[in-house]
Amino acid sequence: MSLLAQLNAPFMYLLCGGIILFVALVCVFFMIRAYRAGKAMGIDTTKMKRVITASATFTLLPSIGILLGVIALSGSLGTPWPWLRLSVIGALHYETQVAEAAAEAVGLQSLSASLMTPTAFSTICLLMSVCIMWGMVFSVFFNKRYLRRLGAGSKSGKPGGGFGDRAMTAMFIGLICAYMGSYIGGFVSGNGLFRCAGSWIPLGVVAVACLSMAGFMWLYEKKNAVWVESFSIAGSMILAMAAAVGLSALA
Repeated sequence: MSLLAQLNAPFMYLLCGGIILFVALVCVFFMIRAYRAGKAMGIDTTKMKRVITASATFTLLPSIGILLGVIALSGSLGTPWPWLRLSVIGALHYETQVAEAAAEAVGLQSLSASLMTPTAFSTICLLMSVCIMWGMVFSVFFNKRYLRRLGAGSKSGKPGGGFGDRAMTAMFIGLICAYMGSYIGGFVSGNGLFRCAGSWIPLGVVAVACLSMAGFMWLYEKKNAVWVESFSIAGSMILAMAAAVGLSALA
């Protein structure tokens, strides 16, 4: 039996599927508790339903890209493991990058099923898991202190909402810089990055996403289209993904 067949064995599906089912049940449990707590606090039911709708759309639409990631990784790592990683705590950009980096570290020329070995698969799985678990570890030890600082910042009355808002803003700016910095830097330095076919696509997709969000915000603020608020992020993502497909066809 080939290694890929072993990675797609029923035992792997049972093992990974059991973990995913447990996590799904935990999510349902806390969702019910959160809804009941909201009602006990006197939060308007309409507002809670609006939050649920926005969260559902924001969850379902990115799952299309995640499904594509599972399909892409299943050719070399089997289906159960990528399914587990991208269903529980993994992220599409993280999993693919770490898997490729780990494959290169163990001497594989590419993330390919024909080149995969048990040692390489074990190393890839270990690295994918260890590198992303620190958010959970830090939450166990530092989350209470962090939440107290968030509460203190929201009650301080300072512009920007205190530490919490500043931390979130800094995080998103950091993410944008990390993902787009290389493309912008290549354009400014003229090192040939943009001479490659399709290398300008990420910046084009970002521009479409920004313009889409700006359009949704204009409808919400200027035209009083309240319903847009719940679908602005999801709609921007759809338009950005469509732009990625269109720009890739032109590249």
